[in-house]
Amino acid sequence: MVSAVQSRARTEQAGDPETSYPRIEGLLVLARDNSTASRNRLAEAVGGLYFDADSAAGKTERDLMAQILRSLIHDVELQVRANLAKQFAEDENAPHDLVAALANDEIEVAHPILVASNALDDQELIGIIQSRTRLHRLAVAVRKAVSEGVSDALVDSGEPDVVETLIRNDGAKISAETMSELVEASREFEAYQSPLLHRSELSPRLAKKMYWWVSAALRKHIANNYEIDSIDLDSKIVGSVQGILGIHEYVKLPADGLDELARKLAEQNAISSELLIDTLRQREISLFEALFARLVGLEKTLVRRFVLEPGGEFLAIACRAADLYKSDFTSIFLLSRCARPGEKYVDPNELSHAVAFYDRITPDTARKVVHGWHLDPDYLDALKKLHTVKNP
Repeated sequence: MVSAVQSRARTEQAGDPETSYPRIEGLLVLARDNSTASRNRLAEAVGGLYFDADSAAGKTERDLMAQILRSLIHDVELQVRANLAKQFAEDENAPHDLVAALANDEIEVAHPILVASNALDDQELIGIIQSRTRLHRLAVAVRKAVSEGVSDALVDSGEPDVVETLIRNDGAKISAETMSELVEASREFEAYQSPLLHRSELSPRLAKKMYWWVSAALRKHIANNYEIDSIDLDSKIVGSVQGILGIHEYVKLPADGLDELARKLAEQNAISSELLIDTLRQREISLFEALFARLVGLEKTLVRRFVLEPGGEFLAIACRAADLYKSDFTSIFLLSRCARPGEKYVDPNELSHAVAFYDRITPDTARKVVHGWHLDPDYLDALKKLHTVKNP
């Protein structure tokens, strides 16, 4: 490092010694001192020369300064590295290896590089995503341009805040396969829903799929922006039922065949949250009861009480025991309330109470309660047992 500075000194002395010599002499003094303080000052001085807009330094001299900085970068304090990173992040001609070293540094140093530098290629960014911290991944997620490969790596991290940040970034490209994965994840992570519905990559097919678990406001957005016919939405159940019954047009399902249909659907593992929600939208309440009873393993009479009884606690327990997402429970709750005789309106307080109860009870506790219902399906006894079950 000293020889490099000395070479720079000889070059400048050949020019104007009155202006260059004192500055280079100072650098030489710092270069001979191995203390951290001297190395910090040397890095700052060389960095200042490198980025000095008024400097007459040519490419050879700038390469020499970059070489000096490479030799110093691992020995200077974090704040010095951070200051250099801010400058190199906006330098289109920044030395690639120096930028790469700063990008892999602590987040205080790496952040401006990861957000703004174009010197890093996709493989380097993916390597940082896979090996560095969540804060590094968040910085990559807000870049002005993010390729599909880098987006895939960010989604693979499984960190909700990183994924949400990526989805909200209009400059990020997301593949069709990853969009499908994110749509499915939006059942559980409500924060994904709105930004997903505003992405250009979202297909009408995926938007229609999301319709069943998003809020009323987002459903309106889907209906307004994807030209989805409500009749088409309500008829989604037909495909599932037709395959079992072998019919070619929709007919009102006979009550005496519902248990058999539910049994066949269960055998094919075809009883999904979407199917349950579809049946309620079609107002096929009896079919819903048969399907839900088969899914949870309860008597239909008890499931019917879940639909009719106010409060929603027992429906929440059954949905928790069946590992249904909160968004699925909310949809089932709302649709089942509206399906009750004479009712078209759901009390917001009742909904808030039911969702809060769903959040409080754990799946393990719910399964214990449902197991108690298997042993004694009497509704009032179940109510008493509920208050004696303790969360694990």
